[in-house]
Amino acid sequence: MKRAFDFILALSGIMLGFPFFLFMVFLVLVFDGWPVFYFQERVGLGGRIFKSVQFRTMVPESEKNIGPLQAREGDLRITFLGRILRGTSMDAFPQLWNIFKGEMSFVGPRALREVEIECSDDKPRSIWEFEGAKERCMVRPGLTGVAQILAKRDIPRDRKFKYDIWYIKNRSFLLDLYLIFMSFMVSFCGAWESRGEKLNFFGIREFREKVENQLR
Repeated sequence: MKRAFDFILALSGIMLGFPFFLFMVFLVLVFDGWPVFYFQERVGLGGRIFKSVQFRTMVPESEKNIGPLQAREGDLRITFLGRILRGTSMDAFPQLWNIFKGEMSFVGPRALREVEIECSDDKPRSIWEFEGAKERCMVRPGLTGVAQILAKRDIPRDRKFKYDIWYIKNRSFLLDLYLIFMSFMVSFCGAWESRGEKLNFFGIREFREKVENQLR
């Protein structure tokens, strides 16, 4: 049922959102130039590697001299348009194609690179070094999820993984619908890049307390 829902919703989004897609391509070309898209290898279901596609939000060759560095607060590599796209999650619109192909889901753990330099670290580290990494690969990575909505942006990766494991153990269709609705609200508020709490209404505070009490 989840895969059928993902497929139908992704196909509908691609078809209905095609004019918006072309408009976004135009904006990126005008403000930031070529290339429009950014392809990056991510870890998916069963640990398989797939190529995620997004609108480019950083300057070209942003990692040439620094390596796979996670975006940080005030990151100078992010373009003006990129900050708007990232805050509203519009940069992820092309990932509907990844969902359509079955590489991603609308809801699940965040699709991560296999090796990355975290905000709280100064050297590249593999995700397999962290407890819970294998369990995360039991489901498809998602555009949104419990960790993406509830966890603060820059907390350590192993802490975020606990939110992902909670989702895997408690996942349901109704929970997915709730998280999708919450994601629309975060996008509406332009709060995806917030380093603090992204939402404090629509019952999110009670939901956050419930999850974090079970994580203790």
